[in-house]
Amino acid sequence: MQSLINQLWPGVVRTVKVTGFDGADILVQLVGADGAEAETGRIPQHEASLRRIEHPSELFEVGQEIDAEEIGRWREGQLQLSARACEIPALRSFLLSLEEGQVVAGTVSGVRNFGVFVHVDGEPDGLCTGFIRVPDLTWGWIEHPSEVVEAGQRIAAEVIIAETRSGQVMLSLKALQEDPLIRFADQVGRVLTRPITKIVPFGVFVQLAPAVVGFLHLSELTDEPVETPDQLVNEGELITVRVEEVDLQRHRVRLAAAGGTGGRNLSPKLVTTRLRPVQK
Repeated sequence: MQSLINQLWPGVVRTVKVTGFDGADILVQLVGADGAEAETGRIPQHEASLRRIEHPSELFEVGQEIDAEEIGRWREGQLQLSARACEIPALRSFLLSLEEGQVVAGTVSGVRNFGVFVHVDGEPDGLCTGFIRVPDLTWGWIEHPSEVVEAGQRIAAEVIIAETRSGQVMLSLKALQEDPLIRFADQVGRVLTRPITKIVPFGVFVQLAPAVVGFLHLSELTDEPVETPDQLVNEGELITVRVEEVDLQRHRVRLAAAGGTGGRNLSPKLVTTRLRPVQK
């Protein structure tokens, strides 16, 4: 994740002259200060504009000088640049004013199943620059972002990165919340009876505490050959487990079935109990 973020940090801005088109890519030449022959480069189609266009010739013409941000080099050494990173000067200036770890305020503008859009205070008029991915909303498991925020809500969030090429600020609500595993770290070795929250082909997830979920591998459930854990247990059943490891760096909890040697040869019927509805 961090290596990807590092690739998205703003690069050096260069003034270039459009020399032609290679398919939908823009061919450019750096404008030298002394008039000497300058290096050539390329602006890929997807780096031409923040707007949707059929072909970059709709926006640029041969001989035109534009500003573009360096984004790296192809394997053969050709310089790659982004014109969209410099397309709206006010937007670029706003994004460059933000730093990783900075706390900003904003208003939720839209909630989608893939994340949350946020109007960040101070952004240029008419734009929506903030975005929060689902994993950055909360430490706990959620089915939909609407469980955490709603449109129109005022929030504070931490800046992960301001991307000039996408025109967005990646934000995190989770970064301002205490990691629940920190308080759970002393539970290693404890035996707990808790509900199964999710079944996957290779094991089950167990709700250990608020916002704390542990994983129990299929091999811990039985030595008998089975295709999937749902042949043994159901979501909502209580299962008795032992906390084997709390990994704060990877943010995960590894479980073992309680009883026996490593939980093996233990019939799941002996350690699970189906939850029953409360009688009114």
